[in-house]
Amino acid sequence: MALPHIDLLYSVSGLFVGFLVGLTGVGGGSLMTPILVLLFNVHPATAVGTDLLYAAATKATGTLVHGLKGSVDWQVTLRLAAGSVPAATITLILLHRFGMDTPGAGRLIQVVLGAALLVTAVALVFRPQLAALGARKQRTPRQGRTLALTMLTGAVLGVLVSLTSVGAGAIGVTVLLLLYPLLPTTRIVGSDIAHAVPLTLLAGAGHWLLGSIDWSMLLSLLVGSLPGIAIGSYLSSRAPDKLLRNLLAATLTLVGVRLVLA
Repeated sequence: MALPHIDLLYSVSGLFVGFLVGLTGVGGGSLMTPILVLLFNVHPATAVGTDLLYAAATKATGTLVHGLKGSVDWQVTLRLAAGSVPAATITLILLHRFGMDTPGAGRLIQVVLGAALLVTAVALVFRPQLAALGARKQRTPRQGRTLALTMLTGAVLGVLVSLTSVGAGAIGVTVLLLLYPLLPTTRIVGSDIAHAVPLTLLAGAGHWLLGSIDWSMLLSLLVGSLPGIAIGSYLSSRAPDKLLRNLLAATLTLVGVRLVLA
């Protein structure tokens, strides 16, 4: 296998996406995978597989920070993983059986990716209202129902992430805000990021076995994104949250529609 090399255009894209991830907290898959598909004409399967390992590397750093701060509820993380890991495994087996490089598989991934971006945009716009709704529900939810719904959420995320690399960020946090109204938002975000690490690692490893990883692209993206995340995180407290969320939601809506209709 040839040694990976750095592609400056991919690194600049990684810097841009990393900066936005640090600034807004939205998962890189919502931004990076569409860029790779629409701007660089990368096959959807390769874009998803490469982005999954890219996300695993960046989210592992976030998990370490949240873990040291004590802002991870490991029970919630394990509940999500109990649903997502089996669902991701089944999805990867089906992708292997029906083939990743066929036009039909590429089109399916592209359409599901577009739909996931539209759902992510809605989750971004209405997240404050949903957080406020959850805060008003100051009663303790039924444990059995919450457990089942959390595992179901994990299963849906497992399928979405394996197919599109999108969903573990904005969608996961939005659902958890409703399921765990008594949990502080910082712990919900930390738990969601921690859950994304094993999920993206598993899905990324599955795509590696399927041959849909571009190692040079992955290295180039990481070279740009890691400093981008650091800069964006440093500036995040000074950024206008509502304006950023709405601009990001509008961008994701346009890109989602473009992917579905392409």
